[in-house]
Amino acid sequence: MRDRPGRRGAVLIGLVAAVATLLVGTGCGSHATSGPAGEQNPAGDIPDNIAFVAFRPASGGFEVKVPEGWSRTDSGSAVVFTDKLNSVRIEAQPAAAAPTVDTAKATEVPTVAAGTANFVLGKVEQVHRSAGDAVLVTFRADSPPDPVTGKVIRNSVERYEFFHNGTSVVLTLSGPEGADNVDPWRTVTDSLRWLS
Repeated sequence: MRDRPGRRGAVLIGLVAAVATLLVGTGCGSHATSGPAGEQNPAGDIPDNIAFVAFRPASGGFEVKVPEGWSRTDSGSAVVFTDKLNSVRIEAQPAAAAPTVDTAKATEVPTVAAGTANFVLGKVEQVHRSAGDAVLVTFRADSPPDPVTGKVIRNSVERYEFFHNGTSVVLTLSGPEGADNVDPWRTVTDSLRWLS
């Protein structure tokens, strides 16, 4: 006995609905990553359950927490921790005085802008963290091209400059524009601790 046209249509609609449900449930076609309890995170979001570990430079003087498991690269006087699209750059150097919003605008911003692709300044302000006051410079910039794909990512960057006993520590945190990394970046910047 042949199916009636109405029955075939109902079967097809049921199959399409089942496939759509399966695709939505598995996140097919999405650039999201799965976080705890099936939470969907946009590209660049750091998972809420990430652990942090303490980093101390060989020269001593301070400690700061960075996400556990991120790869480490030494870059001149800086140490950079990266994972996928995010990075934490830590650099310490001698300094004669604490930074101010005015000195950052006059010296730091032009230097950073000159060495940064498609630099767009956000704000320059003084903020307070556990280790004391810092000057925060926010900006947007292009990432270096991916060595394999050549793809460039538009990043949001937060640059914190701390000062203590003749030492400047600069923490530069970057990730894709639109990623929600407020909490992990706050954990990193609040974790700075002076050891001397």
